This record gives sequence, structure tokens and C-alpha cells, in this order.
Amino acid sequence: MFRFLTLPVLALSLTALAPAPAALAQQGPLRIEITEGVIEPLPFAAPTFVAENGEAAQFAADITRVIAADLAGTGLFREIPENAHISRVSSFEAPVSYADWKAINAQALITGAVAVSGGRVSVKFRLYDVFSGAELGDGLQFAASTASWRRLAHKVADAAYSRITGEGGYFDSRVVFVAEAGAKNARQKRLGIMDYDGANVQYLTDSSTIVLAPRFSPSGDRVLYTTFETGFPRIKMIDVASVTGRFLAEQPGTMTFAPRFSPDGSRVVYSLEQGGNTDIWVMDIGSGSASRLTNTPAIETAPSFSPDGSRIVFESDRSGTQQLYIMPASGGEATRISFGEGRYGTPVWSPRGDLVAFTKQNAGRFHIGVMRTDGSEERLLTASFLDEGPTWAPNGRVIMFTRETAGAGGEPRLYSVDISGRNLKPVPTAGAASDPAWSPLLP
Repeated sequence: MFRFLTLPVLALSLTALAPAPAALAQQGPLRIEITEGVIEPLPFAAPTFVAENGEAAQFAADITRVIAADLAGTGLFREIPENAHISRVSSFEAPVSYADWKAINAQALITGAVAVSGGRVSVKFRLYDVFSGAELGDGLQFAASTASWRRLAHKVADAAYSRITGEGGYFDSRVVFVAEAGAKNARQKRLGIMDYDGANVQYLTDSSTIVLAPRFSPSGDRVLYTTFETGFPRIKMIDVASVTGRFLAEQPGTMTFAPRFSPDGSRVVYSLEQGGNTDIWVMDIGSGSASRLTNTPAIETAPSFSPDGSRIVFESDRSGTQQLYIMPASGGEATRISFGEGRYGTPVWSPRGDLVAFTKQNAGRFHIGVMRTDGSEERLLTASFLDEGPTWAPNGRVIMFTRETAGAGGEPRLYSVDISGRNLKPVPTAGAASDPAWSPLLP
């Protein structure tokens, strides 16, 4: 008996398929243990999914390619090309010829089938541990409108990734960013939103005014950002679906910027400048009621809530240089957590709650780094002319950030890196881009 979950926006559904006779729900030996050392990518095979009717042929090919790209793009997996396959999968229900897959050293096998009917596409798949000769978990089936076929591919890849690594996936997510164009000294900026891999780009604003630092709500349906629409920096909130926005309440004679949502989405923590002094404030979105959390002559900005909402990490120069501090979410005494050489900024708490990512400037170089929330175990993941503004993938495994090249022709681009410092790579965008912010997993 199938259980369907229907989501109103994308009309996406999920069911569990009956397990194959040899199925062992995540009890097989196939597993990637992710450590800080060098990881040998796990070889997997993803033969083109079976098209169950004529309309499904292209969808089957495209979905298979996206699944393979998702997994291989993590650096944890290596795809065995289809021209090296011995077995050919012509039926989703056909028994697996494990010996043929062992012969090409495939450790994981993903098979699937695709059908299209009435403007909807459905995908079913199974994941196998080749060397134990068993299925890993139950098969699953996803369905959505044909326009959402890429989401189905990401859903399958997330499921396979989770079963093999034991961690949550992150492929079915989006990134909001600042798309940039024009000369370096006169950049036009607008908010863009895209799939995590750069596909399906849409724009939320035009380029008539400067926009900065977009941040997703915990539910992924709203974005906060700083805009110069009125001539001074102010915080605006935009609804992703309707692309309608409104300014948050302000105090006359102040400038507000660097906003982030609280974990429950009901409040915004941000910086407010008044009379040359910048402090951190928090506002209830519904009522517009605001309260001050810091009160020092220092510049204090870039606040970020802990996942449980109990604490806030932020940057401050109260010690004489730009450093990172943590305070209770209600304000009060702050504890410094950064003590290395150089300056620290743009901290953001990991979704797992165990790490803080940050930007570090030292000896003429910029770095993206992570540290424990008590400041211990600092690790620098990147180094370049200018790296800044980290944002976490929903599973806390990958960080995306802005990297800008030097010189008159230099421009910002988006990059991602694993928290072990491995798999540094550019994120595909049509042009210059900065200030990325990762959404939660889509529903």
C-alpha cells in the first residue's frame, strides 16, 4: 500500500515502493565515513533510468544526469561512466546482476524508472549495495509537474546521499544571491534565486537600486535583505512566491542592515546605526516592536542566531580589532571566541549547532574558516585575494561563499567548499554574483 504526501505548491508526492526480497533497510556494509582526512570517492553506477512510456524518454535521461551530477559534485562519489557498464537495465523490476557490477568495481548502484502522464512526471528508484548484494532501504517514488523534474532528481540524489553517508541531503534546496553586472566601480545589483547547482535562475528585484546581504527565512518562503531604495540602508522582506515586499519598521534617523531571521521566523536580528554608533537589535516581525541587544561604543554587526534560538554570534571591534563574540539571544554579557591572528567577521552558525563559519583577514589574504562555538579547533578552508560571506548548506556539510578576483577587471563569483577543506569549486552563475544565502531543504 502506497502512502502519498502531496505538497500544494509543487504538487510533489512521495511513496515507498515495496522492497525487493533481499532488501536490508540500511543494514548493508556500504557506508562513507566522513572524516577530516582524504576520502577516496565511492564508485557508483547510475544507468539511465527506464522510460516507461514514450513521453518519458528525455525526462529519464535528464533526471539520471542530474542525480549523477549531484552525487559526483560532492567529491564523495565517483560515477562509473555508462559506456563501462556490462549490465544493461531495461526493466525496473528485473533482478540485479551483481557480478556484472562488481566486475566494474561499482560499490553502489542506482536504478530507476520514469513515467509521464497528464503533465506530471513520476520517478521511482532503488539503491543497491553491490558487494553485499542487497538493497539499501526501501525503494521510493516521487511525482510532480513536468516543470519540476529537476526537483525530483534532487530528491532522489538526497535520498541516496543520506543512505550512504548517514547525513541529511542538501540538493533539493535553493540559494538567494546578489547578481551583479557592469563596471567594477558602478555595479548594478539585483536579487536572484536559483537551485543550489545554479539552475532555474529567477530574479526577485530589478537593478534600479543597491541590494545587499539577502537571507532566507527558516521556511524558505521569505527573504530579508538590505536595500538603498530610499537613499539609506533599510531592511526589506520579500515573499519569494509572489515577489512582493515590504520594509520593516524603522526608527527615524537610523540606518538598518545585516538582518537575519530567528530560527522560528518570528523575529529579525539586525544592526542599527544611529549617531555614528552601530549596535545589534532584535525586532518582532508581526508587531514591529524592537529592542536593543548591545550598547557599546563599538561597531557591532553581522548577528546570527544559534539553531535553538538561545544565543547570537556577532562581530565587534570592542577589543580594538574585529573579532567574534557570542551573547544570549536576549542580550547581556558577550564572550569573545576568536583569538587567532587577524580580523574576523560575518559569522554564521551551522545548522547542526556545532560550528561557526566566518571570514578571516590576515597578512593580506582572506579566508573562509570554521571553529567550534567556544572558539576552539579553528580551521581555515580557503585562501585568496578576497573570500567572504559564508553560508551553510542545510545539512551543515558544505559552505558557499563569495570569491572576488583582483585587478580592475576583477569580479565576484560564488564558490563552495566542504567543511573539511576539500572539494573547492565554483558555483555556475551567468555572471558576477555575491552574497549567497542557502535555503533550508525544500518541502
